[in-house]
Amino acid sequence: MAMPRLCEKAFTVLRQIGAVIVLEQLGSTLFDTALQMVVKDRCANATYPDTSREESQQRAMTNFYMTYNLIIQLTPILPALLLARLGDRGWRRATIAVPLSGYLLSRLALLLVVLFRLPLQVMFGAAVVFGLSGGYCAYWPGVMTLASLSSTTTDRSKALMRVELLYGSAGLVGSLVSGHLFQLYNSSLGNGTILLIISMLLHLLSLLHSIFLLQVKQVSRETEDNGHLLSHDSGDVPVESNVGKNMVNVVLLFAAAILYTSSVGGAIEILGSFVLKEPLSWNATQVGYGNAAGCMIFLTSFLGFIVFRRCASDVALILIGMVSFASGIYFMTFVTATYMFYLARALNLFALIPMPTIRSLLSQQVPASSCGTTLTILQLSLKFAGLAYIPAFTKIYQATLNWFPGFVFMLSSILTVLGMIPISIVGCRSPQRQNYKRIQEERGSDISSSCE
Repeated sequence: MAMPRLCEKAFTVLRQIGAVIVLEQLGSTLFDTALQMVVKDRCANATYPDTSREESQQRAMTNFYMTYNLIIQLTPILPALLLARLGDRGWRRATIAVPLSGYLLSRLALLLVVLFRLPLQVMFGAAVVFGLSGGYCAYWPGVMTLASLSSTTTDRSKALMRVELLYGSAGLVGSLVSGHLFQLYNSSLGNGTILLIISMLLHLLSLLHSIFLLQVKQVSRETEDNGHLLSHDSGDVPVESNVGKNMVNVVLLFAAAILYTSSVGGAIEILGSFVLKEPLSWNATQVGYGNAAGCMIFLTSFLGFIVFRRCASDVALILIGMVSFASGIYFMTFVTATYMFYLARALNLFALIPMPTIRSLLSQQVPASSCGTTLTILQLSLKFAGLAYIPAFTKIYQATLNWFPGFVFMLSSILTVLGMIPISIVGCRSPQRQNYKRIQEERGSDISSSCE
């Protein structure tokens, strides 16, 4: 009797979204390390007039990543919107499976680049295919929507942070082994081939799982029309019956998310190239460990969320995370040795709390039938922001490379502080509305008692 029950529980867990997250993130972290090292290798002989060899390599790498990431930011816009509409009409599995097919094809493209020594520009075509499948812009809101619909009203923030925990744990494991797998050498294939083959297999498994095993919770039409994803009293930013009033919170939360994502995305955009130049000059194994340090932040952010949520509101949690990132990335400005890099990353230990908490607050402002669309619009807004901050950070880094290469990290810290302003306004508005509602209720009770 015990064994069948155990198997049944294991199968139930296997059908949850967590299995897809783990497989996809394992494959993605292996791919990220491989891409970073392949780009470094292909840009080693780049030359620019009146620049040193290292500066030329840095310019070639950052220019590649700027174009590659801009394509990834731009192409998913319409596909992601279409997939979000399908998801809100009941086809939620499509928001996971279709993007995963793009992941698989883009990984295949890099494998072909390595095997047949194809030009690195082939990856621009792979980025287009990845974007047309919806990419991360469709995949992550789909994951968050499934996690939201599968959780209770009181545990929504915890459920979304649990998704981040799985994502980070898988990324930590994948990053730790990625550098070692990249070093595995086959005389007929070369470095990185085994790593990319494993990455492809993991993405194939995640795609098959999303098609055949993933359990999708359906929301009834009555619930979607009459209810919200969170109850009206389930957070420090209450949902009001007038949707127009909620738009103020939505705009403020969108502004905070865009500023914070711009600061984080701009810094991470440069960090991958920054660690490959002197004085750090990392190899594949060190790159993997550095990526693992970034993934560790998922774990520390989850633990911080569990601890702080007992005594702090959602707004306070967001501010804690923003302060954590601002301090760590400011310290990164002056990094000149590997140990200093890890000290800077240690200060970022709560940096991933803000975004899932912001998404949780947003889900309190909209009906369940619009949850997927709202989260996708947020993700698309972050994509449009990327069209500005990616080239901006890249060009600023190239301009300051000789005299102050860490300037972009200082700029990132300033943007994070600016992002704290709209969140603080949301926090200030909430108690005022709650007090107003309480006063109105007291007045109503006084009037009733006087009439009696």
